[in-house]
Amino acid sequence: MYAQSKRLLLFAFLLLGCVACQDKKPESPAADAVSTAKKETKAKKTFEQKGKASYYSQKFHGRETASGETFNNNMLVAAHKTLPLGSKVRVTNLENNKQVVVRINDRGPFVRGRIIDLSRAAAKRVDLVEDGTGPVKIERID
Repeated sequence: MYAQSKRLLLFAFLLLGCVACQDKKPESPAADAVSTAKKETKAKKTFEQKGKASYYSQKFHGRETASGETFNNNMLVAAHKTLPLGSKVRVTNLENNKQVVVRINDRGPFVRGRIIDLSRAAAKRVDLVEDGTGPVKIERID
């Protein structure tokens, strides 16, 4: 009787182990599509930031940027602290909703409280030249 109880107990443990290790029931194709869509949506989220923009002074014109190219104040380029060099961002002046698309080719700004340094050409497009700084929203678009 003792041996039979022992075998029965062993069988119960093995059965429990098999049940616990079983994979979940496969999801339906529709549920799988929803899961995939959620993952894709998360992956497509773009970088967005709000803060103060400024523009480069003329003294940087002709100097080498972090990307290795020569800075040209007449091109639609900008400096950002963390975005990958070569990224394209849409800059929107929050006071007048004017927008410009620029390519990140340098690091900066190095003034506290600022999130992006625009070339003079880009600053002109969004009317930041006169004031020198202004509130903007930047969105990575590539």
